[in-house]
Amino acid sequence: MTAPNVVNVATITGKNSKVALTSTSATAVVNNPASSGKVFKVNSLVVANIDGVNAADITVGVYSQDDLGGTAYRIAYLVTVPAKASLIVIGKENPVYLEEDQSIGATAAVANDLEVVASYEEIS
Repeated sequence: MTAPNVVNVATITGKNSKVALTSTSATAVVNNPASSGKVFKVNSLVVANIDGVNAADITVGVYSQDDLGGTAYRIAYLVTVPAKASLIVIGKENPVYLEEDQSIGATAAVANDLEVVASYEEIS
């Protein structure tokens, strides 16, 4: 795995990812493939509960491999998001760097209640 030196970068491209959690299985939010030659700086990850009545739990993990492979290291575990509310899991004050062959996934305790939006930079 290589990662570019973040001091001497050639390109920084702003990206975002939007995912509706339609099942209770882990869903990829940000994926940095093996041999991409990039490091991803995840600046924000927000979970919104679109259910008008019920709270829903969210788990977010950094996976040791891309495509949700390897081991998940949780940065939020079964955190309750109230109905019609949002939860900031990753913010500008605590960004997460994804090296090659790593990913971030989200798992909802209830299907169809939560949506996830992530903002990140591809650095190469």
